[in-house]
Amino acid sequence: MHSLPIFLDLRGRPIMLVGTGDAAAAKRRLIERAGGLVVGEDHPGARIGFIALDDAAEAEAAAARLRARGVIINVADRPTLCDFTLPAIVDRDPVLIAIGTGGRSAGLAKALRQRLEALLPADLGRLAEALFAGRAIIRGRWPDADGRRRAIDAGLAEGGPLDPLRADAAGRCADWLADDSAEAPDRLVAIRLRSGDPDDLSLGEARLLGQADRIFHRPGIPTAILSRARADAARIACAAPPAAPGGGLSIDLGFA
Repeated sequence: MHSLPIFLDLRGRPIMLVGTGDAAAAKRRLIERAGGLVVGEDHPGARIGFIALDDAAEAEAAAARLRARGVIINVADRPTLCDFTLPAIVDRDPVLIAIGTGGRSAGLAKALRQRLEALLPADLGRLAEALFAGRAIIRGRWPDADGRRRAIDAGLAEGGPLDPLRADAAGRCADWLADDSAEAPDRLVAIRLRSGDPDDLSLGEARLLGQADRIFHRPGIPTAILSRARADAARIACAAPPAAPGGGLSIDLGFA
């Protein structure tokens, strides 16, 4: 990754804004929308700054001044001067989806945002709130962390009772919590790669990698493929998976 996506809580924090005009006004709206307090360059407590200056030399000088004070900065339309860039945002409060291109193409980020806006239900945030409200029940029903994650994954899976692309998913949460149906069985699924290009993965294969508890993979599997798995999934290089691979979903990953 060219950068680490993070979500910063700006509520009540002083945020520097240097500049005037339309670009600065847009930055001000974004800061205030996130609960930040817009302050000037002379504020001693600010650690995050936005610079929106048309003149390249002025922008570069302002960036140097703020960075020398330990402020991390975003400079409008000048990604090479930025410590962080701003993504396109899909807002389904409290669900936020950020789309970044590392400053390469704001137009591409915008196009992707518009596609996702049309795809995601307007009340998606209600599903997050319903899951948060039911966390005590969820922990009581699935006290083991791995079992809890697998149950939630199954509920949120495509076609599942809490499929987040369904407009009525939030209203189904109570029924899902009360459902006493059998849990998903432990399973081992083989994926045979057609190439080392992750774009050649089918949607089903990519989904399985994203849900797996562990990946048993042959030596030489490209990092780009393994990176499609959950960050906390175990990755085990071996000639073949063991007879008892473990609970949950295990993937036997090799080339065809």
